[in-house]
Amino acid sequence: MNEEFEIQNQSSSNFDFKSFLYKLLAHWYLFVITIILALAVAHYINVRKLAVYSMSNLITIKDDQNPFFTTNTSLTFNWGGTTDKVNTAVITLKSRSHNEKVVERLQYYLNYKKNGEYQLVDAYKKTPFFVEVASDKWQALGQSFKVVFKDSVTFNISSSFSGGNVTVQNYVSKETKSIYIEAQEYSKDFKLGQRIEEPFFNGLFVPNPEIEAVPGVEYFLSFSNFDATVKGINVNIRPDSKGSSVLRMSMNGQNKSKLVDYLNTSVAVLSEDMLERKNLFATKTIAFIDSSLNAKSLELKDVEKELNTFKNRNEIFDIEGKGGEITIKLNELDLKKESADRQLNYFDVLETYLRNRTDYRDVPAPSVAGINESSIVSGVSQIIELAQDRNKLQFSYKDGAPVFDNIDRQINAVKTVLLENIASSKSLMGQEQSRLNRDISELESQMRKLPKEQQELMKIERRYNLSQGTYDIFLSKRSEAGLVKAANVSDVQIIDIAKDTGGGKIGPNTQLNYMMALLFGFLVPFIYVFLRSFFNNKINSINDIERISKIPMLGAVGKSRIKNNLAVIRKPKSAVAESFRGIRSSLQFIYKKQGIEGTKTVLVTSSVSGEGKTFTSINVASVFALSEKKTVLLGLDLRKPKIFDDFEITNSVGVVNYLIKDASIEEITQKTHVSNLDIILSGPIPPNPSELLMGERMEELIEELKEKYDYIILDSPPLGLVADSLELIKFADATIYLVRQNYTKKGMLAMINEKYKKGEVKNISFVLNFFEDKAKYGYGYGYGYGYGNYGNGYHEEEKKPSFLQRALSIFKSNKD
Repeated sequence: MNEEFEIQNQSSSNFDFKSFLYKLLAHWYLFVITIILALAVAHYINVRKLAVYSMSNLITIKDDQNPFFTTNTSLTFNWGGTTDKVNTAVITLKSRSHNEKVVERLQYYLNYKKNGEYQLVDAYKKTPFFVEVASDKWQALGQSFKVVFKDSVTFNISSSFSGGNVTVQNYVSKETKSIYIEAQEYSKDFKLGQRIEEPFFNGLFVPNPEIEAVPGVEYFLSFSNFDATVKGINVNIRPDSKGSSVLRMSMNGQNKSKLVDYLNTSVAVLSEDMLERKNLFATKTIAFIDSSLNAKSLELKDVEKELNTFKNRNEIFDIEGKGGEITIKLNELDLKKESADRQLNYFDVLETYLRNRTDYRDVPAPSVAGINESSIVSGVSQIIELAQDRNKLQFSYKDGAPVFDNIDRQINAVKTVLLENIASSKSLMGQEQSRLNRDISELESQMRKLPKEQQELMKIERRYNLSQGTYDIFLSKRSEAGLVKAANVSDVQIIDIAKDTGGGKIGPNTQLNYMMALLFGFLVPFIYVFLRSFFNNKINSINDIERISKIPMLGAVGKSRIKNNLAVIRKPKSAVAESFRGIRSSLQFIYKKQGIEGTKTVLVTSSVSGEGKTFTSINVASVFALSEKKTVLLGLDLRKPKIFDDFEITNSVGVVNYLIKDASIEEITQKTHVSNLDIILSGPIPPNPSELLMGERMEELIEELKEKYDYIILDSPPLGLVADSLELIKFADATIYLVRQNYTKKGMLAMINEKYKKGEVKNISFVLNFFEDKAKYGYGYGYGYGYGNYGNGYHEEEKKPSFLQRALSIFKSNKD
């Protein structure tokens, strides 16, 4: 049992690679058809693919120091170096907030289209008009508007509404809502320069001076969602070399003008933002100083008026002697005290701001209070810079992202150091303030010794000088801040602007599509043939038989085209008849090898019903009879007799009658219309066919027939279904085992292989039946297939053609 399973497993799992190659060659037409279809599909796709272009520009992020940046004009502070600026620029260019500004400036959410060869194509800057969108009005999203010019000025805009809610968006507030529009075919004429105000479209058409309007040409407009447009922007930014401050920006798309405008506008927006950021200190300082100057100007006017009134009333115009000296000293001390008070007040405000606020972008500049201490100026600059970076990253990252933790740690570290410096500076400034107060008190005590009128005049002049000195300080700082702001330049420098100089096409890769088509066209039939070969458990070729069995091949019989089994009789010159003549020759060789004289017997059997056993028995008997040899065809398939139908005789009497002693040989033998061919049918179907065939009467029947005939052809039951054939093999000088192409399963040969291996069956040969098309399976053997080993070491086998010869025969057969 294990041995039988091993044979079955081997027969179903082994893969005949050579046979597979033959089948590939036989299916060459599938490869041709599939490759042609694949290439046709690839061509269809390629011609409809729109060209893809790549545009780029080149910028550098340089560290331009203000030529007026000195310790006396420290209104801004640069820290972090060029590398930090480059990283900041890259992040900014990729940020959502930056791209929102670019999309708004270019009105990138408005799509221009026109008819191409196969589809609508991008018509940005290729239309005879531009649309100035009223971004503060509502625009219908996704709705297509067709624009057709009637003349150089008048155009028609139309759109089809199916009825229902339409989504509209306000591009200023970014708000969207739904409005109901009735089903209609909207169509209206306008002129260039005429404002369009509809619930679903608001804007102004202006002429494009570079393109002349052609009447009848169709253009199409549509609005996209603002956020979706920004999200769809993909700008590739990379350093031109490792560690370089030169950045290369590139974009891919189907419209070169659109790509050029976006890249150049993106750089312009970045340059403006970085310059604004660079001027942040100066801008805030100027605003603060302007408000302080206004207050000091009013105060100075009031004191001046009071001084003039006092002098006129008391007829005193100048302070003489010691009073003048005291006044000069007091003025100097008052200015110093006012500066100290201002700085202490700034430290208090800055300390409170740092301790109570989380957004440090509006930290007051230390220069407004006259503070030039490098540690304070540096700390304030750093904390503002970090706060600005954090604010920009909020548009690109979600809250809680690790990048925020890193910036917050840096801000806290700078804030800690800054608070320590503030505390130290406040302590020193407090000591200075106490000293100034003592000196002022001493001079005031000397002033009280002067005449009363002189004291009053000194007090008024003292207030006037203090106001004038403070005003002059603020005025000087205002000029200084304005000079710094005016001298600032952007750190972004354009090396190469984005420009359409021709070329730039990067796709589509049509060659790849054709290569994929060739690969697909080859793989599909290859896999098809491979799967059919791998999972096919039926015998397809002589190679399959030789691979799973050591039983020799006797021949191959082609497919008969006639309706009955009398192929040799009806068409004696056909290929099928010739194949049976080849089998006859092979049988005669077997008999000669065995040294058999006199009557010869042939047993025809198979694995299961339907493999052509009866067909082969009739035609083998026919070829022997046609060679003028007395032949009898003996029907021993007692369970399922068939022979009588082909010879148009009845099965009323036959072998069964003889075996049960109900008739003699003469009574059961029937003549046919073929000379030298008699038939003994099986007769009525008995209840015990096996017992009848095993009886002595069967031996007597064979012996009697040998006395009368040259050849006895035994048509036996299928060996794989019943054991009758095994009992009949002892009467056969040669046994033909039928295998039908594409019908007999490989595992069905396991039992006969085992019998042959054990020596229980001898002188047996395979015949491949229903051999439909030799080129299809790559046989190339011819119908009379040669001879195998038949004892005594004698071997005579027809030489098999080479692989090349078989391939040539395949193509020749297909050609025929």
